[in-house]
Amino acid sequence: MRCIINLFVLLFFILASASCSVTDKTSSNNSEDACSKLLAFKTHENTVTIKSAVNVAAGPVPPVMYQRPYAGTMAGYCRIDGVIDERVGDSGKPYAIGFAIALPEKWNGRFMMQGGGGLNGSVATPLGSSAAGDTTALQRGFAVVTTDTGHQGAHGFDASFFSDQEATLNFLYQAIGKVAVTSKQIVAQYYGKAIEHSYYMGCSTGGREAMIMSQRYPRLFDGIVAGAPAMRTSFSNLADKWVMVSLAKVAPKDKEGYPNVAEALSTQDKAIVMDGLLKQCDVLDGVADNMISNTVGCKFDPLSVACSATKKDECISPEKARAIKLGFSGPKNSLGVQVYPGFWFDTGITETRGIPGLLNPGNHPIVGKITSTTMNVDQESVAASTPAAFVGDSAYWTLLNTFSGNGGKLIFYHGVSDPWFSAQETARYYEQLVHDNGGTEKVSQWSRLFLIPGMGHCGGGAAALDHFDMIDPIVEWVEKSKAPEQVIVTGDAFPNRSRPLCPYPAYAHYTGTGDSEKAENFVCR
Repeated sequence: MRCIINLFVLLFFILASASCSVTDKTSSNNSEDACSKLLAFKTHENTVTIKSAVNVAAGPVPPVMYQRPYAGTMAGYCRIDGVIDERVGDSGKPYAIGFAIALPEKWNGRFMMQGGGGLNGSVATPLGSSAAGDTTALQRGFAVVTTDTGHQGAHGFDASFFSDQEATLNFLYQAIGKVAVTSKQIVAQYYGKAIEHSYYMGCSTGGREAMIMSQRYPRLFDGIVAGAPAMRTSFSNLADKWVMVSLAKVAPKDKEGYPNVAEALSTQDKAIVMDGLLKQCDVLDGVADNMISNTVGCKFDPLSVACSATKKDECISPEKARAIKLGFSGPKNSLGVQVYPGFWFDTGITETRGIPGLLNPGNHPIVGKITSTTMNVDQESVAASTPAAFVGDSAYWTLLNTFSGNGGKLIFYHGVSDPWFSAQETARYYEQLVHDNGGTEKVSQWSRLFLIPGMGHCGGGAAALDHFDMIDPIVEWVEKSKAPEQVIVTGDAFPNRSRPLCPYPAYAHYTGTGDSEKAENFVCR
């Protein structure tokens, strides 16, 4: 189960969700009776037990770890907690698919399923919070559901459930389908009317789940947003190890004789690399602003900052430059076949806050301590290709004509500086999606990808704008046929700055006139 375990503890706390403006037309349900009556809910689809049904009073928005506080307050809502298919599994351990639904007093007719993180294992508060801008989906009138995907874990990466077949299958893909069907029935019963539109929002594991919804359950959701999807988790960690082993070649040895990868590059080395990167790629978007918006056009070569006979000041050793170049090129097997994409050079590669950038390697939570300067990619890629990797992965299935033919809309987003899942991997999938579904013009009518310069995994970045709302765009696309030509992004790193995110492979380019801190003075090109 190595392929599934290969996610990092921080991801567990990044719970994906959604938000959108509430329509004028709302359905009210303030009855305490209506909430408690859901305790008797039954369905023929699955064995469902409602454990509690309580009215939650209006109050402040609960904080979400690693996310900024949300604006405004929370109106009252009915919260349902239940389980599906309660059973005793392997070694007498109890299992069930836990879920929670928030049913707002003033409902906008929309349903939002909030994706999980890490290995799941707990039921998050159903808010709809990730990539939601300033206001959660629940605040805006969505009915929101969350799930633990079929097991309880002691922490976000408790992998003990993998010994149970059904629990494993539930985590991989079954649970989200069951919860979607059941929770939709509960929402319709509570309000006495059918859901008008359904949306799925997730990042990391939730991004993988979002893709699974488009691939395995193409009729359940009208709009899907997949952020930094955790595709090919064993291979993404293989790629992280490849970077670390590449840097180990130039790292000093510790007292045990092993390479100390964390000291492979000095602070000055990293500053020289970043300075060279910005000098070459920063202005490709028309303005020097410490952001690299033209991701694809940036062709930085670390050897350009390597010392030579004529260049000795402000340079790094050729050996270090080659190690960086090799690491970022991604792992290849002995036949020269790329087994996982490389990483783009971006402003977050030297990140120290939160999840470290690729040029700040240390003891990797999954890879562990590097003890060698060589790596057998052939052997490790075979080990990564386990059955579970293909049962629960979303990296290869691109036949989505039922989803798109049913009016479905699919948005991807990914931070360019993500050190765990390469943004190039999501771009690879999107390019294959375009190839297999009739070309750019046709696919852009129902799916688009947005790359976010400087942003790490699902958020963060000392030189990133990472605050944006992806739910208004997906709702307008689904309900008004208004495709997202750009998405406005802001962030704490540059408090007075805004930029448009552009559909891949376009990027935000300064027009040359007006305030370069304002999004309206940029165009997608």
